[in-house]
Amino acid sequence: MPFFLRGTRNCAAAAICFLVLLVSLGAPRAVFCADETVSLGDLIAEGLRNSPEILASQARAEAAGYHIPQAKSLPDPMFTFGYQNEGFQALTIGRPDNPNAMGMSSLSQQFYFPGKRALKGEMATRDAESLAALYDAGKLRLVAQIKLLFYDLFLTYKTLDVLKDRSELFSRIEDAAQGRYASGTGMQQEVIMAQTEKYMILEKEEMQRQRMQALQGMLNTTVGRRVDAPLGRPLQPAPTPYGVTLEEMLRMAADHSPEVRSKKKMVEGAEAKVKLARKEYYPDYAVGASYFPRTMGLPDMWNLTITVNLPIYQKTKQRQAEAEAEAGLSEARRELAATELMLASNVRESFSMVQAADRLMKLYKEGLIPKTNQDVQLAFSSYVTGKVDALTVITRIKNLLDYDLLYWSRLVEREKAIAKLHAFTGVEETARRTPQADRGHGENGSLRGEAR
Repeated sequence: MPFFLRGTRNCAAAAICFLVLLVSLGAPRAVFCADETVSLGDLIAEGLRNSPEILASQARAEAAGYHIPQAKSLPDPMFTFGYQNEGFQALTIGRPDNPNAMGMSSLSQQFYFPGKRALKGEMATRDAESLAALYDAGKLRLVAQIKLLFYDLFLTYKTLDVLKDRSELFSRIEDAAQGRYASGTGMQQEVIMAQTEKYMILEKEEMQRQRMQALQGMLNTTVGRRVDAPLGRPLQPAPTPYGVTLEEMLRMAADHSPEVRSKKKMVEGAEAKVKLARKEYYPDYAVGASYFPRTMGLPDMWNLTITVNLPIYQKTKQRQAEAEAEAGLSEARRELAATELMLASNVRESFSMVQAADRLMKLYKEGLIPKTNQDVQLAFSSYVTGKVDALTVITRIKNLLDYDLLYWSRLVEREKAIAKLHAFTGVEETARRTPQADRGHGENGSLRGEAR
């Protein structure tokens, strides 16, 4: 190789190494405890206990429950007391020539037309039940969000493990390339290629550390911690068993989803509001009793009254209120239909992701990764004997690295899709998650059978 080309490639390799070193030294480090681990169950329990959004939703639901007895109650009774006088010149109470001067007191109570109180109570009850369902939906969303962040954080740790492990293969090809170059059977370009791949691994590791820091902050915020609180390494989850069909998932979503239940309660509340608006055509009434004590030996007086309001402005009040209530009922029914359609679409999408991930994981684990391992071993043997060049071996190693990372990515995507399905359907997990490693994987995070 010409001398000027060798010098150019040496300078390029040195520049890449220098840039990676600067990034490694200057980038902020993630806050984590290398010797500690954190389980998904502990984070979920902590999030449900400390999340401000969940606590606020719980308080909202409790407040709506306190409104139910208020809506069912009658208006407060009215007590009136006063004095009746004759003329404006002087007080005439007690004068024999002014028998009409007297004190007075009265008590009245308003009553709704029969059926109105029950409808008011039903409206308040349905509103409270709707908010309680939204509280349940909020808890499911929080659990799903914690799971998504937990799995993403787990993937960053696992990606770092795989990158560190596969970098040893690039070190092997670098050593072999240096040996061949020293013996005069290889080119310095092959050494530089192997070194460049190692530096690119360092770059990917640094990017994963930055992603780890961001995920740790989001996970801490979601569970109600300080954003910079230390967080251990997520325990590796085993694949969650999931053996239900799409039809069963759709039925569970329709029957148990808190969001659907909330919309149904809103429809029922809107129906009660329509019935109440139609009751407003009928008048309410008030019953009152008055007492008038008299002086000068005159007999006391009393009376009983019934006051009825006259709904004579029906065109501008009652009819408009009924039309408003019917429009609200139509809106509630359409929102329920939209929620059911969106829920079914989300269930179908997540279910298809689970199925695709299962097939791809099996393909990677039982087909591509073992075959690529064999290909790497054969490429190494051929490179040592000079039958293939270094680029061929590097390409095989990069393929193995890609398949390894894709396997873990599909595993995480599968678990995230199942977490979303649990949130959509409102059904608890069918099997308790165990914090153990998949038996088909080595301790260092790569699939077994790798080229050594």
